[in-house]
Amino acid sequence: MELEPQNPGGRQFIQAYGGQGFRISGVRHAGSVIVLPQATFAWEVAGIETATAESLAAVTGFQPKVEILLIGTGLRMLPLLASLRAHFRQAGIMIDGMDTGAACRTYNVLTNEDRRVAAALILPV
Repeated sequence: MELEPQNPGGRQFIQAYGGQGFRISGVRHAGSVIVLPQATFAWEVAGIETATAESLAAVTGFQPKVEILLIGTGLRMLPLLASLRAHFRQAGIMIDGMDTGAACRTYNVLTNEDRRVAAALILPV
């Protein structure tokens, strides 16, 4: 799916998703990814049920601190583990789960609003 984000001024933005990966700020990424304001990394998860606080350490360690983490759970919205919610609540980061398409669009909107947002996106298959 192609997206048409406005240029967020030096921050990562999601241009497309689907098939076998994502196009973020002009770079193709195969598989699931973590998108931070200035960088994108591979996210080695098989599905939302295998997502852990450890697999998302790049988000909690990022400076300046991220205020919102969007989790794209794949083709459809799936519930996030209570332990994951508790971990990020304790870290002072709001976490929200939604289908990957909605997470991509929401990430771009929040980035354009100059919010400190990150997205962990599971490839929709």
